[in-house]
Amino acid sequence: MNDMLISRLKSLKLSGIVKTLDLRNEEAIKNNLSYMEFFELLINDEVLNRQNNSNKNRIRKAKFPQHKTLEEYRFNYQPTVNKRFVYNLATCEFVRKKENIALIGPPGTGKTHLAIALGLKAISQGYKVLFTTVNEMLEELYMSRADNSFRQKLRYYTSPDLLILDELGLKKLNQNSVDDFYEIISRRYEKGSIIITSNKVFEEWARIFYDPVLATAILDRFIHHCHFIVIKGESYRMKQREGVIKSGLSTLFKTLFCRTLTFYILQG
Repeated sequence: MNDMLISRLKSLKLSGIVKTLDLRNEEAIKNNLSYMEFFELLINDEVLNRQNNSNKNRIRKAKFPQHKTLEEYRFNYQPTVNKRFVYNLATCEFVRKKENIALIGPPGTGKTHLAIALGLKAISQGYKVLFTTVNEMLEELYMSRADNSFRQKLRYYTSPDLLILDELGLKKLNQNSVDDFYEIISRRYEKGSIIITSNKVFEEWARIFYDPVLATAILDRFIHHCHFIVIKGESYRMKQREGVIKSGLSTLFKTLFCRTLTFYILQG
């Protein structure tokens, strides 16, 4: 490519074509492609490049704490999780229908992993996603009242197609927090999807909220269109830790045994 052509492609923001033009030109010459076939390849490259850039941008804005895919989730460690049901949710039909998901289970069972994985699937289909913990969101809303940016913060949490709220029930909520939580749930009701993860069984959710009236209003709206995934397995993190401890102890015993054996051999 000459500098003038590169400059014009960049000015038209056709970076996908800039990246592949030399390769496609060689391919067209080698395979004797028509002008239209060559042009179609370039356009497809540009579209794919824009999709990839858009996905990367949405992933950045989603603020995931980690990159966790559905393919990485170890269903064999959690046999109570219906793999087919989870993969059906991964089609993101629930996002299109403005439905919710509740992921409930003990710590370390992969609730956050599944929430992030479903969020990534939604992003791959062009949806806007935002990840936050419940406490972080409520703190942000509380602090926003001091600088009169509360309405702006509300829009921030209500505008994404999918809002992921992690760790509901980690702390008991006060009256102000419950008021703000209700605002988010009510504004998103039948307008946007929510995924909530919690280590509290659903029967205990009402106790998390300070006000029983608001608790009823919140739960009524959230569960109206909701899919539940209840995980009853053991903590994967604890299993990993136990494996490390056992491996460490085994290595220690082997080392001590070898040293003792060597000592007696030298003494003999």
